[in-house]
Amino acid sequence: MVNYRYLGNSGLKVTELTYGNWLTHASQVANEQAAACVKAALDVGITSFDTADVYANTAAEEVLGDILKGERRESLELFTKVYWPTGPGGANDEGLSRKHIMESINGSLRRLQTDYVDLYQAHRYDHETPLEETMQAFADIVRQGKAHYIGVSEWSADQIRAGAALAKDLGIPFVSNQPQYSMLWRVIEDEVVPASEESGMSQIVWSPVAQGVLTGKYKPGAALPEGSRATDEKGGANMIKRFLNDDVLERVQKLEPIAQELDLTMAQLALAWVLQNDNVAAAIIGASRPEQIHENVKATGVVIPDALMERIDEALGTVVERDAAKTLETNPQGRRHGAA
Repeated sequence: MVNYRYLGNSGLKVTELTYGNWLTHASQVANEQAAACVKAALDVGITSFDTADVYANTAAEEVLGDILKGERRESLELFTKVYWPTGPGGANDEGLSRKHIMESINGSLRRLQTDYVDLYQAHRYDHETPLEETMQAFADIVRQGKAHYIGVSEWSADQIRAGAALAKDLGIPFVSNQPQYSMLWRVIEDEVVPASEESGMSQIVWSPVAQGVLTGKYKPGAALPEGSRATDEKGGANMIKRFLNDDVLERVQKLEPIAQELDLTMAQLALAWVLQNDNVAAAIIGASRPEQIHENVKATGVVIPDALMERIDEALGTVVERDAAKTLETNPQGRRHGAA
């Protein structure tokens, strides 16, 4: 069964493996299969679920809400997000203005068929709206009981500190950041993690298996596996392409004997690796088949010895991305269409 961890300095416990439905529900996966995956997650003890209004242009929230409506609400932790364009993409259908946040939370609650979400997250930083306006809107949502906690996604260290200072003044629980993080993508380690620790926040990380690259199924010099994310033109292929070069893929293959020593698959090793970071509260996993959930859960509770952590670093060498400035590359300077 999956272990729980506290989210930031709050009293909220979340499952260290959290089920996410980006690129799956209402997109790559039929609703019946999505329901089977969610049931598998519940069966192994996953009670935390991550989604966003922009996923499948709001349809992913609807699918998740339909699947979970028979479950005891108090036994679940639901996360969703706001920022990217939704609906027809009108002038106020994106960003972190008070108007968009207030309208978006109501839409998310309706689609998720709930009175509140446990965590409401700013999906990116909005340079075109005063931060004070954004944080006041979040504070009002908390006080209205529509969200218990507030988090962000892919904010830089400076943005996190500024948001945390306002959250403290407003008396609202600012508890988490949701960044990309994996053995291959470590850009949060030098700046974002220290800023989060100072602010009483922890990480809920996405893409812990580097969009599937760390499973080892992509082989150097070989054709892309049929039906894999790398062949998905709806969004998956664009996200994974940064890792699809022979240097990276050859290095990843060197992780196989390390996984074998721990009696883990390479995917389980990748999940266990991100969970070694004390500032990580949860790793988000997606699934297109229930058996993937049952396999992934075997990573929970695993402790990788320091000697093997060093061997992982040696195996991956210079292909690891550590540049803290990469966080800002996913942080639009102006509003634009897209999501991650």
